[in-house]
Amino acid sequence: MMTTTRLRPGCRILLTVFLLLVPLPLLAQEPAPLPASPAPAPLPSQEATAAFDPVAATNAYLATVSSEKRARSDAYFEGGYWLQLWDFLIGMAVNLALLATGLSRRMRELAERLVRFRFVHTLLYWVQYLIVTSVVVFPMTVYEGFYREHAYDLSNQTFGAWLGDQAKGLGVGLVLGGLAVSALYAVIRRLPRSWALWGAVTLVAVMIVGIVIGPVYIAPLFNDYTRLAEPVTRGPILGLARAQGVDAEDVWVFDASRQTKRVSANVSGMAGTMRISLNDNLLNRCSLAEIEVVMAHEIGHYVLNHVYKSLLFFGIVIVIGFALLKTGFERVTAAKGAAWGIRDAADPAGLPLALALLSVWFFLLTPVLNSWIRVEEAEADLFGINASGQPDGEAIADLKLGEYRKLDPTPLEELLFYDHPSGRSRILMAMRWKAEHLADAQANAARAAEGDRRRGWSPESAEAWAREHAPRP
Repeated sequence: MMTTTRLRPGCRILLTVFLLLVPLPLLAQEPAPLPASPAPAPLPSQEATAAFDPVAATNAYLATVSSEKRARSDAYFEGGYWLQLWDFLIGMAVNLALLATGLSRRMRELAERLVRFRFVHTLLYWVQYLIVTSVVVFPMTVYEGFYREHAYDLSNQTFGAWLGDQAKGLGVGLVLGGLAVSALYAVIRRLPRSWALWGAVTLVAVMIVGIVIGPVYIAPLFNDYTRLAEPVTRGPILGLARAQGVDAEDVWVFDASRQTKRVSANVSGMAGTMRISLNDNLLNRCSLAEIEVVMAHEIGHYVLNHVYKSLLFFGIVIVIGFALLKTGFERVTAAKGAAWGIRDAADPAGLPLALALLSVWFFLLTPVLNSWIRVEEAEADLFGINASGQPDGEAIADLKLGEYRKLDPTPLEELLFYDHPSGRSRILMAMRWKAEHLADAQANAARAAEGDRRRGWSPESAEAWAREHAPRP
């Protein structure tokens, strides 16, 4: 669902769920690359028909995407299928190489020579582990995160700026990952028989902490956040939030245009750190109808308690995963522990093995995890359309999503690889809503178009923004 700073093999597996939920600036809900946005006026042929046909309307929207653009987005997205496999295999190879060469054991021994305290031993081991694995996978990181994004005209960053964000991501991983790993190993030492259960509980607690601190302390490391002052856009967003029982006083804008051409928004945080945020691409490249439905979608995640439901779901996944990890770890170390220099489960030298085993679990569960997220996204889609009354804004936003996501996959593709509904599915949902609320859809589109006039937005201004923020080599 999102574009992220690429995680190293260890950090990727250990903090998978944490990073699914923490709203880092590059972890955007519903990103969409940005061609110029037409005003979301109903298609003339649709409105001339007394009986509105949702399927025909869906096909009409999809037909506006040229075969060349469709082929380009399909190639980008289908390439991601293989990258998932390669990332898994590379992560496994790196972790197993650390064990087989004895490097993991030597990193633990170095940590033990430097300090006396076991908690700090684990922290120092993690620092070495993350730096080593980051260096090893750096060529793949450059290809995925920089070269490939520029090849498909999705990135605005120079290599230096991109490298700076990678360094920040590494720093966050060193600190948060180090504390998380150290806490987990403290639990294993304290509870050697039941560590699988309490280790899983500890990881869920880390996830919760990440959700709370993410909007305030992590996201601003990567982007500047400012309060949205423009009333024509701010008013409808806050009105949508208040109408759904979300107590919000501000809308925040972050400068994602310095990194990417994708639009994004989120309602993030918990308790006192809750924030409604949208990026400057969404604000400047999209019509008010699109902004309203995207923000209503994000508000829907909050109102429908998706964060809490996902915490429960992923908590169960983690508990089962840790139970399997304990069994697998004991069996592998019984055969290979002496050769690899792993003393027991509490030995940080065994971290590469633990992460390799967990990576198998999460890789095999990919369709299940994707399906869970996809269902929640579909719920938020329907919530957003109902709350905003902007089905055509939804359809146009979905077409933009199709600039980098395959619009019309096979059912099997959608089941296995999609963590959001496909473009066809989302547009069809919007058109079915429109068929039942045709007059409301027309009135809401006209109101939004008037708002665009008042805020000075037009397709021409969107094109000017695109030229100003064109991808750089």
